[in-house]
Amino acid sequence: MITVFFADDHQMFRQGLRTLLTSTADIKVIGEASDGQESLRQIEKLKPDVAVLDIAMPGLSGIEVAKRLVKIAPDTNTLILTMHADCFYAVEALKASALGFMLKEESFDMLIDAIHAVAAGNMFVSPTLETPVLKEFVGLARQVADSGGNILTDREREILQLVAEGLTNLEISEKLCISSSTVDTHRKNIMAKLDIHSVAGLVKYAIRHKIVIL
Repeated sequence: MITVFFADDHQMFRQGLRTLLTSTADIKVIGEASDGQESLRQIEKLKPDVAVLDIAMPGLSGIEVAKRLVKIAPDTNTLILTMHADCFYAVEALKASALGFMLKEESFDMLIDAIHAVAAGNMFVSPTLETPVLKEFVGLARQVADSGGNILTDREREILQLVAEGLTNLEISEKLCISSSTVDTHRKNIMAKLDIHSVAGLVKYAIRHKIVIL
């Protein structure tokens, strides 16, 4: 059973979406909200598998909520559901750690497919935006390569891999023959660079970027 939370500032849309999702056998709606701040509070408490968020909401946008969820609910994957058919918003959402970006003009069957994909940790983008989004990310990847490669040093990637494998600071220090305080410093630097502040979030990042395969 996939647990879902959704947020949209239009009550009629929320009611319709709840009705449709409730009729799906393997999806359970466990909460909803009309603004970004309330979404954060409820998602942190309820910890759904998938958060389906609109972009334009009072208080905080869906993209900003997605970014903050990485820290407060790292096991919740985000799907942005919006009327904004703009590659810019899609790229910004994915950069903010959302796994999915879907247009409201798509079919309900496609929404179910998107929820299943995002719940499984896979990326989903509306078909009309897939090509431009891919091109945009290729361009960003080239910029990163031109500016010096990975954001993490080799040592930081090595420590991140060991953290993701479940080793403590002491175990890492013994394995790499460095002090525990040095491991702790590297760990803090990794979290600062990635803007991730939990072990669960680091594990998720390591898996997504194939630093570790569990």
